[in-house]
Amino acid sequence: MTTNAAIEFLIWALIAASIIAVLAARLRIPYTVALVLAGLVLGSVHLPILETLISQKPDWLTPNVSLIVFLPALLFEGSLKIQFRQLRENVVPILLLATLGVLVATLIAGFAVHWAIGLAISTALVFGAIISATDPISVLAIFADMDVAKRLSVIVEGESLFNDGTAAVLFGIFVAGVATGELSVGSGIRSFVVEVLGGAAVGVILGYVFSKIAQKIDEPQVEITLTTVLAYGSYLVAQSAHLSGVIATVAAGLMIGNFGIRAGMAPRTRLALWSFWEYSSFVINSIVFLLIGLRVRIGDLLHAWPATLLAIGAVILGRVISVYGLTAISNLFTPKIPGGWQHVMVWGGMRGALSLALVLSLGREFPHREQILAMTFGVVAFTLVVQGLTIKPLLRLLGLGTNKEDEYERARVRKIAVSSALAELEKLLNTNLISAPVYARLRRDLEARLKGVNAEIDEIYTKDEARLGDEIRMAKAHLAAAEKSSIEQAFHDGLITSQTAMKMFDAADRLNEPPESSS
Repeated sequence: MTTNAAIEFLIWALIAASIIAVLAARLRIPYTVALVLAGLVLGSVHLPILETLISQKPDWLTPNVSLIVFLPALLFEGSLKIQFRQLRENVVPILLLATLGVLVATLIAGFAVHWAIGLAISTALVFGAIISATDPISVLAIFADMDVAKRLSVIVEGESLFNDGTAAVLFGIFVAGVATGELSVGSGIRSFVVEVLGGAAVGVILGYVFSKIAQKIDEPQVEITLTTVLAYGSYLVAQSAHLSGVIATVAAGLMIGNFGIRAGMAPRTRLALWSFWEYSSFVINSIVFLLIGLRVRIGDLLHAWPATLLAIGAVILGRVISVYGLTAISNLFTPKIPGGWQHVMVWGGMRGALSLALVLSLGREFPHREQILAMTFGVVAFTLVVQGLTIKPLLRLLGLGTNKEDEYERARVRKIAVSSALAELEKLLNTNLISAPVYARLRRDLEARLKGVNAEIDEIYTKDEARLGDEIRMAKAHLAAAEKSSIEQAFHDGLITSQTAMKMFDAADRLNEPPESSS
């Protein structure tokens, strides 16, 4: 294909994606679902102008493009938004689902396909790994639209973020097993641990280095460019060292989102950075999901319908067992995940870009490649369209479509925003960028807005005293941690003895004790 034809197709694809996104918003369906449906329709309509355009499409879902161009950007954008605090509070369910959950789903799908279709077990396990990772784009858009509880969103997004790495590593291990004819459990476990931990180390180190570099620069365009280099560089460095590029990119994104942005980026740079990566994610997802629909041939799916239906059933079964089984374990150690949430997590386990990237990376000589390709496309199309269109009714049925904390969260964010504006105003005055009269006028306006927000929060507290108590306990925990950190530093500096330090630790811990209720 010529360069001009590729550019022309890209322009038309973006135009189509924009129109479809607007229509999806009007119809109130996830835009990724709408893109897949539109691709299926466009691929099935036999109009000369459409057939000419589609026949000229570049093969953007090749292994090189899917894994190197599309995947790092999507992973980095997703990890950039996740906060360590949110991960820490939900680390048990996220890690259980992202590791053991992926393994369970892989084994169930693999053995089901092996038993029913007759694929060799090593080949069937490759399919299981391909289809085991979830894609949260559609379901998270629905969560945001319906104000679903934040913790449920964090668990779904965190699981998907990390299970991509687990699935990619398992895929590599099983593909190597097919190539060599040997699949050792011991060596597989060692490879898994080395690839995951090594990839995480690469991402953390590079993320830290790039964060320190960003502290020395105050140019939004340059800093955004550095994050782009980091997203792709961490992936390529890890892959060249035979480590997990997926995990490296996720770890790098987490470092920038939690350390780099806060330690060394001005407010204007943060806004520009978030806007850039949100737009990049929108463009890449638009192209990928539209091409999914164009690539899937309804006739091929119908021809392979028995195997595709079996694959869909195996994937759903694996999801059911992993979610319900592992959340039961998680509930023993962390705040319980309600049953309604578990139903949503099962049905919201859609498949997407990673599954397609992995299956298309299989060499043409791989055993039963076409059959695996057809089953993967069928599963992805089913989960995106059928589950994507029914997840919203399921949320309504379970009564999970309204987040009661929304009013308070909006008020708190407004307070944070106004406080940040006040801090920025002080910097403008101290650096002589504004005059004292301008400073005084703007400060009065901001203080009036802050006073109004504080009054709104006070009113919320009077209606919900339990919320006030929760926030007091959270604040006391932070204060106690700050005190203990200072005490520990004083002990290391030789200012106090260990006995004195222990007594002061106990006093700080008492900050967390609830006040005695008056009888």
